[in-house]
Amino acid sequence: MIAFFRPKLIFPMALLAGLLSGCAGTDKAPLNMSVPERGNTRAALDALQLQGHPYVYGGKSPQEGFDCSGLVVYVYNQQGIKLPRTTQSLVQRLPGVQPELRQPGDLLFFNTEKPYSHVGIYVGNDDFVHAPSARTGRVMVSSLRNPYWRERFMAVRRPQFLSGLSLNTSDENICNLN
Repeated sequence: MIAFFRPKLIFPMALLAGLLSGCAGTDKAPLNMSVPERGNTRAALDALQLQGHPYVYGGKSPQEGFDCSGLVVYVYNQQGIKLPRTTQSLVQRLPGVQPELRQPGDLLFFNTEKPYSHVGIYVGNDDFVHAPSARTGRVMVSSLRNPYWRERFMAVRRPQFLSGLSLNTSDENICNLN
């Protein structure tokens, strides 16, 4: 133990302690570590708040429940971003992102019945929020590490303020996993 406190080590340790003590103030708000700081964290956090709401085919609000694309449209509508209503129109109209560059708030698309038949909102750490099916019965978080979702993953799209996007009132291609 005496060898640890050699005079050569005292100055660097005191300097390090002094530098670190400047960061120890109590007036700083704690960081929310549930969602990384990049991407559309508001969309990711809003989607996480909707966990447990019922799955309803064609549903698009907390009051009536959600299907997958209804959940996406609702979350982005809360930010003033109007998106098309169906999974097919979402994947066709939104800009693509390389899967390894996905960020919280990006949309993940899956092939559950046919290509691009399901969508969820990426929240980070390979997790996404979605309204999977009447069988599961609720909005939930799932992982891309789960073999079911990993094998069905198809694409990433990034919603943003773009002219020309509007709500699609057609009910065709609404997602439904049974």
